[in-house]
Amino acid sequence: MLAVVVRNLPTREAYDLWAEVYDQDGNPLIALEERHIGALIGEVAGLAVADVGCGTGRHAIRLAAEGARVTALDFSPGMLAAARAKPGAERVRFLLQDVTTPLPFDDGRIDRVLCCLVLEHVADLTGLCVELARVCAPRPRGAIVISAMHPAMMERGVQARFYDPRTGERTQPASRPHAISDYVRAAREAGLTVERLDEHAVDESLAAAYPRGARYLGWPMLLLMKLSRSGGEGTTWRSGRSGPGTSCGTTPSPASRGCRSCGCDACTSGRSPCHSPSTSRLTRY
Repeated sequence: MLAVVVRNLPTREAYDLWAEVYDQDGNPLIALEERHIGALIGEVAGLAVADVGCGTGRHAIRLAAEGARVTALDFSPGMLAAARAKPGAERVRFLLQDVTTPLPFDDGRIDRVLCCLVLEHVADLTGLCVELARVCAPRPRGAIVISAMHPAMMERGVQARFYDPRTGERTQPASRPHAISDYVRAAREAGLTVERLDEHAVDESLAAAYPRGARYLGWPMLLLMKLSRSGGEGTTWRSGRSGPGTSCGTTPSPASRGCRSCGCDACTSGRSPCHSPSTSRLTRY
């Protein structure tokens, strides 16, 4: 069997190419995210929303249509061009911006801060979380919603990738193998409270609709986090499915090898990491 030739590109260059086919790529991760993220964002009519790393505007345009005042940022001219060409884009303020630089918002003015499928491309997680925290309104009005490819996918050698529409080459933007504990630690170091941490696996309905996902059936593909700007110190955890305690309470899984921990006491004390490949929810305790 011939080895698959993979071309690795800098993140911006890769996303400029990917923009041509991004919305028609049949990506199961995007489908899984769009199935679940709305519950974390909530109602947005009349709210100020920042979509940090907006890509082709898939969230920004929808939220603007729901009555939000949306500013959407991305560092890829190709992605922004695709976003601006969509119906409804006129309701969104799109800006060319590297999201690892200071964000163009005053402190505490944004009611919903989205950062979706971006952090796996960012080296300084804490630096970005500090900026997300700075611009977000305090709880209960404000919230930060983050999505990421689940770290368990990288354990299977999977990262963001696509086929170049011009050459057919398999192409990968530069990505970093962050653990769940890295995301939680970055949020806490930025003074944020983790309100929810959800893991979502590929199920049969998703695999049927998106055949690329079939090989990952039952494996965690998506990580979602909802953060707020208050507290963050001394938070302990329990699973949404378990009894009281400071551990997540779920069963260690193959995906948890290498300490893909969630930040609960069991994980941070050096005991077995506790997250399961099935969908789970962590709540503040």
